[in-house]
Amino acid sequence: MRNILPILAVLAALAVLWYAAVAPMNIRGALDVADRGGAEVIPAEPRDRFEQSAWRLMMANPDHIALGYSLDRPRLPTPVQVADELWNTTGEMALRGRAMSKRSLIYHGWITLQSTLWGFALGTVLGMAGAIAIVYSRVVDMSLMPWAIISQTVPIVALAPMIIVLSSQVGIEGRGVPKAIISAYLCYFPVLVGMVKGLRSPGAAQLDLLRTYSASGVQAFLKLRLPASMPYLFTSLKIGIAAALVGTIVGELPTGAISGLGARILIGDQFGTPLAIWAALFAAAILAGILVTLLDLTQRIILRRMGMQA
Repeated sequence: MRNILPILAVLAALAVLWYAAVAPMNIRGALDVADRGGAEVIPAEPRDRFEQSAWRLMMANPDHIALGYSLDRPRLPTPVQVADELWNTTGEMALRGRAMSKRSLIYHGWITLQSTLWGFALGTVLGMAGAIAIVYSRVVDMSLMPWAIISQTVPIVALAPMIIVLSSQVGIEGRGVPKAIISAYLCYFPVLVGMVKGLRSPGAAQLDLLRTYSASGVQAFLKLRLPASMPYLFTSLKIGIAAALVGTIVGELPTGAISGLGARILIGDQFGTPLAIWAALFAAAILAGILVTLLDLTQRIILRRMGMQA
């Protein structure tokens, strides 16, 4: 209960701010609907309303503010509208046995999840391999780490189309592989940094003790460095899995894909359906939360068996 109350307090504050922002964001659409319905609107001309601020329009038309909370295509939907759209495209379709329908966010979430997991696995392997090389080789440390840092300064939105084009040029068919590469690109860096920090966490006294026991480099790695890096690794993996999901969604945007959460966001933007965009965004957030929670449970189990406190 001590941990839940702060979370609920933050969620309540966000909900209040969200509802407060709905009115000024949707007032123009509400006045347009009211005008088409024959109601009196101030000012009467759409061009004049466009030139005035949202706050002035709200003060001049207080009776129409409530209409902004029930628009079919609002600029900013209410939490209830988003929840209804999310339920209609997930839970309700699952109850009808249409969970894998192409109109279901469960289906699109599964498409995104596959590329995310492949990218996460690839990024984790690359990050861990790079970290081991950096820790055990001074040359690699001085050469690889700066390039790893520089690589993260390139915007993924600019890099994603190039990865897709290069993938097609080298004969890689399908959209799954480019999305996994983009996902791995965002995932490997936090794993690399966290693993380097973890492998270097044992103190000099611990390393000297192993040398007195004539332990080999492999034994020192398996018995000391690797176990000591586990807390750092899992912290990095939690960041990496969320970054991998973001990379997959970004990779779905420039490919013209029709499946996946990124595709749903793009299609919702093209057809002017904000509710579809918000529902896909919340589905992505829920999926990220589930993945991070699973990693947290795995961390607790593994660290407990290793005699560490999670």
